[in-house]
Amino acid sequence: MSGPPPATPAGTRPTAGVVHKRSPYPVGETVERLTTAVRAAGARVFSLIDHSGEAEDVGLVLRDTKLLIFGNPLGGTPAMVAAPLSAIDLPLKVLVWQDDAGAAWMSYLDPAWLAARHALTADLAAPLSAVDTLTDHVAARPGD
Repeated sequence: MSGPPPATPAGTRPTAGVVHKRSPYPVGETVERLTTAVRAAGARVFSLIDHSGEAEDVGLVLRDTKLLIFGNPLGGTPAMVAAPLSAIDLPLKVLVWQDDAGAAWMSYLDPAWLAARHALTADLAAPLSAVDTLTDHVAARPGD
């Protein structure tokens, strides 16, 4: 029997303020597709942190885990001007990782949660929703 994929990755528990989207692609391909989508949207990829690769470099084992940090200064800067501590959470980040069942996931801070956390107006919060659009694009299988 098939149905929608679970909303919570295997081996985790629900965490307030965190959104999970299942990727139909392996972690590496998910990162590539997300990077392409970010750039196509006119945003900048600031960094890719390969947590699992860094762990391997020191003889440790970590599930495939990568953090993509990206944004657009035109959208993020006004939020940081209005709420300086929002810079703790900006630029936007998506954790692309493999759960206990081997599925790839994109996990990130909920834009509405971020807006509430930093008391951002609707105008200042609007650019934060780009992460939803970008991850939706990657999560959609061709033909969906």
